[in-house]
Amino acid sequence: MDSNLKTSLKSLHANLANAGPIDEELQDLLRQLDGDIKTLLERGAEPAPGESSTYGLAERSQELSAKFAVKHPKLESGLRELGTILSNMGI
Repeated sequence: MDSNLKTSLKSLHANLANAGPIDEELQDLLRQLDGDIKTLLERGAEPAPGESSTYGLAERSQELSAKFAVKHPKLESGLRELGTILSNMGI
């Protein structure tokens, strides 16, 4: 899997740790996105037979970036970058 994706995720996690309070809804959305990305990294780009695909991660990342834009502008840019990386990977 792309090393830029892993680097972007590490950077995003570091920024989240220093962002201050984040409302519960956004935390849940971030956890879901993070879990789906980790699943994708563990198994590769193709889902196993019978598993659901995690395609659409780029769009979900972009949606989260828009939600973070007002309250957490530093996080918004990291999420936007993550969405671009995912999109470029076709995910």
